Amino acid sequence: MPSRITHVEAIPVKMPLNKVYKGSNYFMSHRVTVVTRIETEDGIAGEIYNGDELDHLDAIVRMIRQDIAPLILGENVFDSNRIWQKIYPLTYNILADRKIALNALSCVDSAVHDAIGKTLQRPLVELWGGSRTSLPVMLIGGYYTEGVDCDEKAIRQDIENYKEMGVAACKFKVGGRAPEVDIKRVEIARKAAGDDFILSVDANQGWHRKDALKFALGIKDYNIRWFEEPCRWSYDKDAMRDIRMMSGVPVAAGQSEVSPAKCIEFMMNGTIDVCNYDASWSGGPTVWRQVAGAAAALGFDMAHHEEPQISAHLLGSAPTGTFLEVFHPDRDPMFYSLIEDRNPFRGGYYEIPNGPGFGVKLDWDVINKFRLDK
Repeated sequence: MPSRITHVEAIPVKMPLNKVYKGSNYFMSHRVTVVTRIETEDGIAGEIYNGDELDHLDAIVRMIRQDIAPLILGENVFDSNRIWQKIYPLTYNILADRKIALNALSCVDSAVHDAIGKTLQRPLVELWGGSRTSLPVMLIGGYYTEGVDCDEKAIRQDIENYKEMGVAACKFKVGGRAPEVDIKRVEIARKAAGDDFILSVDANQGWHRKDALKFALGIKDYNIRWFEEPCRWSYDKDAMRDIRMMSGVPVAAGQSEVSPAKCIEFMMNGTIDVCNYDASWSGGPTVWRQVAGAAAALGFDMAHHEEPQISAHLLGSAPTGTFLEVFHPDRDPMFYSLIEDRNPFRGGYYEIPNGPGFGVKLDWDVINKFRLDK
């Protein structure tokens, strides 16, 4: 039986962070997101939050309200592919910022899938064919200390805090200093973490090819799970292939790509070992699952860039899914305050919510406190 969409709502939310967090070529002072709510004629409300696009937040919300909502009102919520195809042409305007349309599409696609799960009273991980009930947790950390090249005390304290939180791994920030400095920083982190704690590193496209290779060779004996986005975006496909083959360190990328075809090209070209496509940046769960299927068929590990409220069910349903990526509560207060019933980390793992849809209950008191459209 069809279940028609009767209402579409998009809410911008912005929360301040306790300090500025610095990576290789970026900084974050606030955490922002879009809460999307889709109601159906059956009284179901699919609702979830997506993204962290500070500069484009207003434009994303405006596109959902003004351009997308009229396109999908009256559509059968179960016809998710048709809904996705109706929205996707908004990305065709070559004079517009394609990122805005893709983020808006991701928000709506995610809420559609949540509504489907809630209508059927089944968790999405199950509807998407997955049987996993938990995922190992990788915390994104190791940020730079302002004005200090190598803050050994802060690195040790950070790793200790991450382990006390009950996570299994850390994705450690590099690429913002000279390779020699970041090699030393990773050495300190590895010693502080011990052999039973997983480390990956993330340069956020911070280095030229030569420096990225120098760094990779310098950390190859530290049992690094993967080296993420090592090189400048303008020539990364071939450079990443060279780095992984010349250093022996596994390479991850995909979060900066906006189509499944580009990620599949990375796999076929020998560019990566791990694909970390982002469903909130690229068009939603519909396209992320296409990439995950290709990764399984071709024998590649599948990750997801941040967004644990979205990624848990995706990774749990992917045959080669890896880690649930999270931040410290200070860096991402939303995951710890916007979700009323968030599952704790235990023994390095996070239990995939088993409620219908994405299985999370949003805290509307928090949303209403920090929403920008009051």
